[in-house]
Amino acid sequence: MENVKIYLNFFIEYLQIEKNYSQYTVVNYATDIEDFFSFMKEQAILHLEEITYNDTRLFLTQLHNRNYSRKTISRKVSSLRSFFKFLVREEKLSENPFSLVSLPKREQKIPQFLYEEEIENLFSISDCTTPLGQRNQALIEVLYGTGIRVSECCNIRLTDIDFYIGTVLVHGKGGKQRYVPFGSYAQDSIEHYLSQGRKLLVSRLKEPDQHSYLFVNHRGSPLTDRGVRHILNELIKKASSTLHIHPHMFRHTFATHMLNEGADMRSVQELLGHAHLSSTQVYTHVTKEHLKRIYMSHHPRA
Repeated sequence: MENVKIYLNFFIEYLQIEKNYSQYTVVNYATDIEDFFSFMKEQAILHLEEITYNDTRLFLTQLHNRNYSRKTISRKVSSLRSFFKFLVREEKLSENPFSLVSLPKREQKIPQFLYEEEIENLFSISDCTTPLGQRNQALIEVLYGTGIRVSECCNIRLTDIDFYIGTVLVHGKGGKQRYVPFGSYAQDSIEHYLSQGRKLLVSRLKEPDQHSYLFVNHRGSPLTDRGVRHILNELIKKASSTLHIHPHMFRHTFATHMLNEGADMRSVQELLGHAHLSSTQVYTHVTKEHLKRIYMSHHPRA
């Protein structure tokens, strides 16, 4: 299809420079758009101006036939709508064929979270006399104590932490930054890890001062998302638990416990770094269940 590669490159520059999207997000956009144009080529549509609303519906039908999830289809539609909106803005097209396409309703899944006794059990497992044990304890205290994303946790640098006021500067999605407070348990764990464990782990590097990331692996290099997943799996094995924990569960647990204890929705939204309140409202389903359990357990006529 003529000019598509040129227009796609312009669009990618727009996402990177004007929207400041991450490389991961940009790659997803490009993949979704290229997927659509491969389909259009199969339909013998060779010009952008020829694409109609009916073509978009045909594309959606194919996605359904491929058994894509609602979430994936929604993402692809959103990517293509943004791309064509950009082309209209740049006066490359007069109409956006995706402007009338409605996004499929997403399945509203209640987030999985840990109960307080399960969290306390995890906090009692690490051997805090060893460098890795100190690292692991600090890691789970930070994840639970701040509710930040695992990727955000892995990107914390030493200069991002302010122990005096108990906050960490978090580098979030789209280059957005926010300050998130952490409690005394997280602070004690971080200080213990920094004074002992991290020094020993970083000393294993050929160049000990080459990075300032807070969390490091057994070789002293920066810890990755995959590394966090491995650590949590090992902690679960030590706990002899059948519980399946994924790293994001700490974020869900943080939000759920905050709301259960009376925090307001806007404050939790700010702490989580959600752009839209609707993203935070999913946790109200969990708190409603919590309130229902309390009612059923304590009301005389329940």
